[in-house]
Amino acid sequence: MELTDQAALTSGSAFWTSTEAGGVPQITLTDGPHGVRMQSSEEDMLTGRPATAFPPAVTSGSTWDPALVRRMGEALGDECRAMGVQVLLGPGINIKRTPLGGRNFEYFSEDPLISGVMATEWVLGLQSRGVGASLKHFAVNSQETDRMTISADVDERTLREIYLRAFQRVVTRSQPWTVMCSYNRVNGVHASQNRWLLTDVLRGEWGFEGLVVSDWGAVVDRVAAVHAGLDLTMPGPDEAGDAALVAAVKDGSLAAGDLRLSADRVAALVAKSRLETTESYDADAHHALAREIAARGIVLLKNDGDVLPLRAEGQSIAVLGEYARTPRFQGGGSSQITPTRLDDALTEITASSSAAVTFAPGYSADENAVVEPLLDEAAAAAAGADVALVFVGSKQETEGSDRDGIDLPASHRALVERVAAANPRTVVVLSNGAVVRTAPWDEAVPGIVEAWLLGQAGGSAIADVLFGRVNPSGRLTETIPLKLADHPSFLDFPGEAGHVRYGEGLHVGYRGFDAREQEVAYPFGFGLSYTTFEYGMPSATVTASGVELTIDVTNTGARDGREVVQAYMEVTRSRVRRAPRELKAFANVAIAAGATETVTLQIPRDDLAYWDERLSRWVVEGGEYHFAVGASSRDLRGAVLATIEADAGTRWPLTADSTIAEWFADPRGADLLRKAFADAAGTGTGIAAQAADPAMLQLLGGLPLNRLGMFPGSPFTEETVQALAAAAND
Repeated sequence: MELTDQAALTSGSAFWTSTEAGGVPQITLTDGPHGVRMQSSEEDMLTGRPATAFPPAVTSGSTWDPALVRRMGEALGDECRAMGVQVLLGPGINIKRTPLGGRNFEYFSEDPLISGVMATEWVLGLQSRGVGASLKHFAVNSQETDRMTISADVDERTLREIYLRAFQRVVTRSQPWTVMCSYNRVNGVHASQNRWLLTDVLRGEWGFEGLVVSDWGAVVDRVAAVHAGLDLTMPGPDEAGDAALVAAVKDGSLAAGDLRLSADRVAALVAKSRLETTESYDADAHHALAREIAARGIVLLKNDGDVLPLRAEGQSIAVLGEYARTPRFQGGGSSQITPTRLDDALTEITASSSAAVTFAPGYSADENAVVEPLLDEAAAAAAGADVALVFVGSKQETEGSDRDGIDLPASHRALVERVAAANPRTVVVLSNGAVVRTAPWDEAVPGIVEAWLLGQAGGSAIADVLFGRVNPSGRLTETIPLKLADHPSFLDFPGEAGHVRYGEGLHVGYRGFDAREQEVAYPFGFGLSYTTFEYGMPSATVTASGVELTIDVTNTGARDGREVVQAYMEVTRSRVRRAPRELKAFANVAIAAGATETVTLQIPRDDLAYWDERLSRWVVEGGEYHFAVGASSRDLRGAVLATIEADAGTRWPLTADSTIAEWFADPRGADLLRKAFADAAGTGTGIAAQAADPAMLQLLGGLPLNRLGMFPGSPFTEETVQALAAAAND
């Protein structure tokens, strides 16, 4: 292939298409991830052709059901083929580091395990239809503030265990056709030209076989990007960048093999994508699937006095709040879908009840303006009904900007307070793309339904749950704090002077709340049901491949239901700092009323590991591991201890710079040092001769061994210390 053709292949020809060059046809890439946003016309960039608006990841993640998400991926693949789309830009799996993240609605969780598991099935479902996924945004893209320029500064252990772990799982288990690099810098280097990220880790360590595409407008330097391992710059055309690549190869500043490899990867993607399109898809079936996912993603937060489910007959209902009539069903930005149809909760509730249903909007379009006549009307309607349903939520989540707080708009809070005072049987239905603060108004209402952003079938799904046609089984994939200042990210968001410090380290989300033993409104993994479940005691079997946990779960209520069984790990006496609890496995299990199911949870040995910065590798340390099983991170019903053997070759090396305390913490180092100190006591003077004394040893514990030679009379010369280090590591 000619050099100019190679360069042309590595950039787009238009906003949504690759370039035809060197005999390689172009393909179409378009936005996802919860719908196919195929641009309707060249003049209108924002409106897409009608497509199923499935629930965003905030909702689909809350199902904790990978099989359900896989079915959504299959349906998305069918719609892509009907529209001639070869690559769908999704799923998004960035970690919800802060509840203020503007795109949190597009991401699954604050935890990398559930993010990775759900996204793996999404990718497998989509690609089973011959359509490529674009796993995004790689990497550490957890805020919209200064997203094009900010440097996410994070230590390597946190980077590996939290922000890269989900990407690693998806890449190694599903091989997405493409990975999309993010806009931001990672530790000072733009993701688009970060060779360590795109080549050393993604391809070298994880074995990624596909193509790396830029986020739209993320490339700063085409030559540096291609050298780093980025293959396709979007959008296009970029004639200046193409010319720069050709010139760089000719003058030797870019290896010819780097450009040829990127062009070959584009050609391979195109060859893989050349499948015949279908004429149509079953829009009704996809709407029904969207309704099923939405209902399963709804989380019942509170149900005092069994205020829910509603009765279909003989119970008058007041529906209050404009969101019931005009639903908020998706967030803003590139994922915004033009739905094939749109259900609203007011219509569906009215159709589900034989008794009187009254409605009042409660607030105006300016949601921060409290309008007293609207509140009076709503309170009057509530007072005359058997039950009051209040529809409120956040006013906006969108790509491009972060939220400025987590409180409900003032008019929404006022509506909840006024209605709760008028009717003691008030249920609040939330519509929001990221968590909202429920304190203190949640104390005044017996029922809270976290209904997220539910996609086009959300109105029907809400009615399904409210009337008990679907027993709620959604669970929180992010913690709801009592106030924003409690959140682990609070002091280090959104950063300044072009940098954001990930100062909470490993303690993201529930890990941080649990480490500080801090009270929360609703914990990670939480969700109620219209039935109840009892857990037996878990048992553990340790094998070479990992740990298998087995537990009996019984539905002790009168309704069929689903329980999300969660397993959390604690490593006792770990040599490194760990979170008190880490999610390591989960299962979504259907259990009939009165029945008992034996649930088996598999934890691969790789998932027991932490990233050891001294050894620059994943390490499973030996010792006692505590596995707790339950219904949330703070509702643990039973626990079991398991003894895990350590990986071979994971002993920390001892050096001349290692402290005396570190030497004594190592069995071989301790033996060598005791002997050396005993010899020093006979031949030396001063501190070195007294170092074996327990009081002196406590005083000197933080001293590097090679500093002992600085004290008068010390026999610990440079040669002696180096010999000790060599013997310790032999």
